[in-house]
Amino acid sequence: MKPPQLSASWHLALSSEWDKPYMEKLSQFLAKERQNHQVYPDKKDVFNALNLVDYEEVKVLIMGQDPYHGQGQAHGLSFSVPKGVRPPPSLKNIFKEMEDDIGVKPPPHGNLESWARQGVLLLNSVLTVRAGEPQSHAKKGWEEFTDSIVKRLVERDDPVIFVLWGKFAQDKCRHFLGDSTKRHFVLTAAHPSPYSATNGFFRSHHFSKINDLLTSQGKEPIDWKIDG
Repeated sequence: MKPPQLSASWHLALSSEWDKPYMEKLSQFLAKERQNHQVYPDKKDVFNALNLVDYEEVKVLIMGQDPYHGQGQAHGLSFSVPKGVRPPPSLKNIFKEMEDDIGVKPPPHGNLESWARQGVLLLNSVLTVRAGEPQSHAKKGWEEFTDSIVKRLVERDDPVIFVLWGKFAQDKCRHFLGDSTKRHFVLTAAHPSPYSATNGFFRSHHFSKINDLLTSQGKEPIDWKIDG
């Protein structure tokens, strides 16, 4: 795969990935998919999560699974939707928990770019999807690529807060974290989807816990409030 336009820090961190066989297969698969199907997000948005926060500036990783598969929803950030798009149920539950935890009212839209610009890496395990077909691009190579991102973050000396909502995110990251939890921080809860939010996502207080951890490291806390 031809390396995308990323910051120098991400290019360096991921330099060993672009020429691997799985990336070439993934590139061929995506070219064929875009030729024959509607694919989300747009090409320009696929690597938004990396474009909005440099490797060395990541404070928090919020791990998602699959991009939204509805028209206009996916724009390269886990759980986020562009302005003007109705927030999906999981995102509504995230905002509900945020209000309960830290008193921030649900915003007028679901675009989480302001979080990303403050050091929150909103990364999905799979970065593309065929319209209307969830997980249609799973097991095509994206998981190996995003595994490499998790590995690079785990290798950092500077601590990262890994926020793992749901079994999928927890299973993906735990293997790489291992003993490094002595250096990094891991927050786990149920997934915010309507099917599981009441079983451990609500009242997890992750927003306040993240900021408490950042403050304890002498780092600037995240301003979770999203302006219109």
